Amino acid sequence: MPLVNRHHHAVSLQQAAQESPTLARLTELARDSGARLKAIERLIPEALRGAIKPGPIDGETWCLLVQSNAAAAKLRQLLPSLQAHLRSQGWAVTAIRLKVQINPES
Repeated sequence: MPLVNRHHHAVSLQQAAQESPTLARLTELARDSGARLKAIERLIPEALRGAIKPGPIDGETWCLLVQSNAAAAKLRQLLPSLQAHLRSQGWAVTAIRLKVQINPES
């Protein structure tokens, strides 16, 4: 069996994404999720903004990652207006799910 000389070299995430359709799609979804959060940021009370991170997109359902049950409860009241704002900006969002991310160190 002949020896194959393989050169291992680091590639950037952008280069890897361009070479892999699956990774490219995930990168696009992550970018879209961040853009959605930025679009609704001003509608969220300033005290809550740091407790929310963009989450996965599954079709017309978008998920927000929230740091606590209390923040999720407050955010849940805003969901209809957040969805309406996203739709008015051109995003096809029929539902926003909230997922509470409990920090295991807490």
